[in-house]
Amino acid sequence: MRTFLLLALLTLLASAAHAQDLLTKRNGEELAVKVVEITQAEVKFRRADNPDGPLISVWRSDVQKVRYANGTQEVFNGPAPAPTGPASPAAAVKAAFPNDVPVVNNASPNDAILDEPIHLDGPRIGVTLLSHRVVTHAKDRGTDLNPFLTQFGWQFESRLFRLPNGMSGLVEFVPLVGGLEQGKFLPSLSGLLGIRGAKGFEFGVGPNLSPLGGSIVLAMGTSIQSNGVNFPINLAVVPGSSGVRVSLLMGFNARHR
Repeated sequence: MRTFLLLALLTLLASAAHAQDLLTKRNGEELAVKVVEITQAEVKFRRADNPDGPLISVWRSDVQKVRYANGTQEVFNGPAPAPTGPASPAAAVKAAFPNDVPVVNNASPNDAILDEPIHLDGPRIGVTLLSHRVVTHAKDRGTDLNPFLTQFGWQFESRLFRLPNGMSGLVEFVPLVGGLEQGKFLPSLSGLLGIRGAKGFEFGVGPNLSPLGGSIVLAMGTSIQSNGVNFPINLAVVPGSSGVRVSLLMGFNARHR
């Protein structure tokens, strides 16, 4: 009787061990999981060896297939399915392009064509070069400045859409504090509306506010992507009646969950 109960227990444990899904990534990695949800952008699951653990998400573009515990499987070899509800702005933009427009398949979280904006943020650090007119203007206002300032701040980015050819529309807000190395506190805020190409090149323009007054900021640069994280490098020029400011900023940002 004990032998029978032991065999029955082992059978149940073996069945439980096999009652799991197998997720295969495009890089060949296989994970024993329990799939919870599949969205247009992500595959969400819990690890089979920790079923009560945290919910984990991977980008749908990184997944090759999922083999479920019942033996069926789902292969991800194309773009995410179109939504069945009313057409969203992103879907309408996508539909406006011919089917033969190539899709950039870079297996990146920022490459998915989604129906909702993608939000990213992260720190920024850099330096600003002040023209002689800016230094003179600041001195006339009672602030002595060296022509080189350090900058520290944060970048808030929303990607509004992405076209099938890889071009994205985005809006950014970048608050910065400069001059800390000189014992000064010089805040500034830039808002940019721009575009980003499939290879990461980006350009934006928008308003800039600082203690020196309001002006327009022109920015260009690139974003290097690695393992779901962006590493932006940007050159920004702020022309104005009181002179020109040129800033070189870099940092990193990641998508909100």
